[in-house]
Amino acid sequence: MAAAAYIFRGRRGDLAKILWHDGIGLSLYAKRLDRGKFIWPSATAGAVSISAGQMAYMLEGIQECPLW
Repeated sequence: MAAAAYIFRGRRGDLAKILWHDGIGLSLYAKRLDRGKFIWPSATAGAVSISAGQMAYMLEGIQECPLW
């Protein structure tokens, strides 16, 4: 199975949770902003797609994340 990443934003917008499945196991990463909120596109069908650049911005600072 191919690797997959799912990103969820908290209700207040200052928390992002990343589920990373590498085909063998599942890892959970979290990032909370001290100031500001994650910019999130409007959901039309319950899910949204973001670009690779937007995902890299959200994951910046998480050193152990295997996505890079």
